[in-house]
Amino acid sequence: MNFTLNQTENVAIIESGVEKFNALISQELKDMLLQLQKNGVNQIVLDLDATRYCDSSGLSAILLGNRICKEASGKFVLCGLQENVEKLIQMAQLDKVLTVTKNQQQANEAIAK
Repeated sequence: MNFTLNQTENVAIIESGVEKFNALISQELKDMLLQLQKNGVNQIVLDLDATRYCDSSGLSAILLGNRICKEASGKFVLCGLQENVEKLIQMAQLDKVLTVTKNQQQANEAIAK
C-alpha cells in the first residue's frame, strides 16, 4: 500500500508513502476515501510529507477527499506539503478552497475548531 490509514474516533489520518503522487497511485487514495465515506468518516487529514511530486490525477483525489468531507459537514485538511506540491496547489488556486497546514499537529488543531 502506498498510503497508511490511522483512525481515531471520527478522524482519519492518511499518510502518503509515495514520492510521486500520479495516476498510478491516485486511484488507491480515491478508493480509501470512498471507503471512509461509506464508514461515515467526515474528518480527514491527508499528510503528503513524503510526496515530492503531484500531477492532476493526484489533485483530483485530493479534491475528492475535500468534497466527501464537505458534503458530510466535516473537514478535510491537507498537511506536510513539500515545496513543489505546495506550488502546484497555489498555481491551481486550490489553497483558496482547501485547508492546508504545515504538519499533522496543526491539521488536528484545524479539525478540532
